[in-house]
Amino acid sequence: MSLREQAVPGQRLKSLSHAELAVCDGAGSFLQSAFWGTFKARFGWNAGGFLADWGEWGVRPLLVLHRSLGPGVSFAYVPWGPELPEQDAASRQGALEELARALRSFYRGSAFIRFDPPWYTLGADVFPPALEKPFTRAAADVQPPDSVLVDLDRPAEALLESMKTKGRYNIRLAAKKGVAVRRAEETELPVFYRLFQETARRDGIVIHSFDYYRTLFSLSREYGGGVEVRLYIAGEGGEDLAAIITLIRGKQAVYLYGASSDRRRNLMAPYGLQWKAMEDARAEGCLEYDLFGIPPREDPNHPMAGLYRFKTNFGGTVIHRCGSWDYPCRPVVKSLFNIALGIRKQLWSVKKR
Repeated sequence: MSLREQAVPGQRLKSLSHAELAVCDGAGSFLQSAFWGTFKARFGWNAGGFLADWGEWGVRPLLVLHRSLGPGVSFAYVPWGPELPEQDAASRQGALEELARALRSFYRGSAFIRFDPPWYTLGADVFPPALEKPFTRAAADVQPPDSVLVDLDRPAEALLESMKTKGRYNIRLAAKKGVAVRRAEETELPVFYRLFQETARRDGIVIHSFDYYRTLFSLSREYGGGVEVRLYIAGEGGEDLAAIITLIRGKQAVYLYGASSDRRRNLMAPYGLQWKAMEDARAEGCLEYDLFGIPPREDPNHPMAGLYRFKTNFGGTVIHRCGSWDYPCRPVVKSLFNIALGIRKQLWSVKKR
């Protein structure tokens, strides 16, 4: 990474140069922001800021995360980047190849460069085309490729009416049953984490340490304006039943993490939480609420089928990204990494059983 700038003899990318991480605050997505790079740097990643000159597409910021896999081996990761204007699939493929070749010059020890391209298709049954060689599908997606985007740019009553009947009913049921939702202070994070641990045991998911979520909040305070992380907790009769963490940046609010108790699930506390978070996001001027992650399609046999039903009950538009893809720099090392990852996933599957 000694090079400061790399000229690219490509049709789209004219040059790529190192820049201060702060330039990434000009990115559209929170996953491409300097805030997110600073946050991930607290947990073993090196965050690099770049400026990519795309010629007629303009100069755009790029966040790249870099991490060691072992002595002399590493990989680079671009979450929801690069941010490019609307283009056909061939143009995007070509641009991504040019960017990967340029990044390879900066990250010479990397076994591969992983991309989560940000572009997506609209509609439950409309999927984006897969990337072509030299890219290969990653062994596992880093960011959820499928999600639901709720349009907040309308009155509250119109927003409710846009939801599925079950969504409206459960929001009103939670209120009728006395579920109270509060925007909680950071000091109540242990409540969230206790419920999150309960959720992880129930659903067989992996969660971070408590310090990960505490740092997310503390950094948002230190960072100043532009990013706000919020905690909401729902309860009834003095018992905390569910909690969520959301992030607000610019005109978008994102539902990052959710947790719920095994008890009193008939009160529909998670519905009350989401409605409160949406109302507050609207009040802050947000135009969109990203429910951030669903199964790829409605399938009753999918292990997370309930999550699909829950999030789509809020209406909105189902979107699909193409998921995580790798540009191989050292194919043999990458193959060994994939084998190790496969073994790890099998061990975790056995552990869950």
